[in-house]
Amino acid sequence: MPTSSRFVVAVHALVALAVSGDKPLRSEDLAYSAHTSPVVIRGLLSRLSSAGLTKSQLGAGGGALLAKPAEEMRLLEVYQAVEDTRLFTMHRTPPPADCAVGSNIVDALQPALIRAREAFEAELDHTTIAELADAVARLGKFTMPLEW
Repeated sequence: MPTSSRFVVAVHALVALAVSGDKPLRSEDLAYSAHTSPVVIRGLLSRLSSAGLTKSQLGAGGGALLAKPAEEMRLLEVYQAVEDTRLFTMHRTPPPADCAVGSNIVDALQPALIRAREAFEAELDHTTIAELADAVARLGKFTMPLEW
């Protein structure tokens, strides 16, 4: 099953913006920090902006900024902004209706998948970008001051 890193990279970018304070960060700087392409970052920033999580400052010294306080940004908002929120998809080709398992598996499995998604989303709703920025500062594994 293919997986996506959009959520993790978007969280990374938002934490970097939180750490930078009021200083806008260019997509190139965010891309360097997340070890990805500026094009990937710009795509994520577009989605995050549409969700009201980031904004752009144009001109010299411009870049991305948080659109609201990091304390108000929950991981669930980020996840919903950048990912397809279905954890699992059903069969690409429906199972045969004349099969005892195939004709009932979707209805049997769906309640468990709904509960799993709700638990996952509830967990994401408990953590803010500010909490992650604090954790990054506490970990302090960088050897020189963060300079953007």
